[in-house]
Amino acid sequence: MSATLDSFEIGKLYSNEEIYRSLSVGNAGGVRTKTDQSGKVERLVMMTSVPSARQSSENPYHDRLEGDILIYTGAGREGDQTVSGPNARIVEQANTPFAIYGFILMGSRRDPKFSKKRWAFLGLLEYLRCYRERQLDANGEWRNAWLFELRVHSGISSLKKADDNRIMADVLANRRPDVDQEREVIIPAASDESANSTVDYALLESVRRHLLSYEPRQFEHFLHDLLVQSGFQQVEVTKYSQDGGIDVNARPGQRSWPISHLLVQLQAKRWLHTVGRKEVAELRGSLQPHAAGCIVTTSHYSRAALTEAVAPGKVPISLIDGYELASLVNSLQMKLA
Repeated sequence: MSATLDSFEIGKLYSNEEIYRSLSVGNAGGVRTKTDQSGKVERLVMMTSVPSARQSSENPYHDRLEGDILIYTGAGREGDQTVSGPNARIVEQANTPFAIYGFILMGSRRDPKFSKKRWAFLGLLEYLRCYRERQLDANGEWRNAWLFELRVHSGISSLKKADDNRIMADVLANRRPDVDQEREVIIPAASDESANSTVDYALLESVRRHLLSYEPRQFEHFLHDLLVQSGFQQVEVTKYSQDGGIDVNARPGQRSWPISHLLVQLQAKRWLHTVGRKEVAELRGSLQPHAAGCIVTTSHYSRAALTEAVAPGKVPISLIDGYELASLVNSLQMKLA
C-alpha cells in the first residue's frame, strides 16, 4: 500500500494510488472530488493527458495544455455532451475557494521506465471559464460540446496539502475586476444555428477543426499564405525566437492604395483556449509605431478581449476568431495541408 503524502512537488511523478489516498478522492475518473458531510466540495483533482501527434490529428479537441492554460473537454467523442456529475463541481470554485490539483499522464503503464508512477503534478488549477461549443464528433456529426479552461499555478515548487485551500483563496482574491467579462466567451451564431441560416457552420467547423491540428509554426506559415492570397505584399513570418510577440508582418499592397504603406502586424494563436484581454493588451504593446495590429486565432475571444480591442484612447486591435478565419479560407478556396 502506498504511503499517504503530506505534500506534492511540481513535476514529480506519482502513482494513482498515492494521489487518491493522499487527497481523499475517488480512485477513477478524470475529475475526482472530496466533499464534506453537507456535500460541499473541499478539494478536487483533475487527471488529464497530453495528446500525441497522432491523437491531435485524429481529435484536435483533445484536452490540451497550452502555456499555463489547461483545456479540459467534456467526456465522450460522440453525440452531445452535458455538464453533470463531478464535471459540474469544477465551476463551483468561482464562488468557493477550494483547491483543484492538476495531474498529467506522462506515459503508458506498459512503459517500464514509469512503473506505477506515471502522473506528474502540474500545480493548483484556477477555474477561468466553461462554455458550450459546437463541434464535429468522431463520426463527423454536428454536436454540442463543453469546454473548461483552467490556469495552472506552478509557482510553488512544493505544495503542502494543509495549505492548499488557503493558497487558492489568495489566488482567487487577487483576480482582476473584469473577471466576469473574462468568463464570458463570445461564440458566433454556430451555437444558435437555425434552419434559415445561410451560413454552413458545419463546413466552417470542419475547416477550423483541421487548423486546430496544425503545429503553431505551421499555422503561422499558413497565415502567411492566406495574406498573400488576400493580396497583401511584403509578407514575412518572423524568426521564431525573436518575434517579440509578432508572428507575421505584411503590407496591404497597391490594390489598397490609400493605406498601401501601412505595416500590419499579426499574432497567430493556434489555440483551443479562449483569447483574453491580456493577450490583446500585450500585442498592442509589441506593435511598431503606427502599425496596425491583428490577432488571428482558431478559438474564440472573451468579452473582456473584445472590449480591450476597441478601448477609447488606445490603438484598436483587429480580432479574427476561428469561424471568421474558416470563412476566409473557404472564400479564397485555400488548400489545407
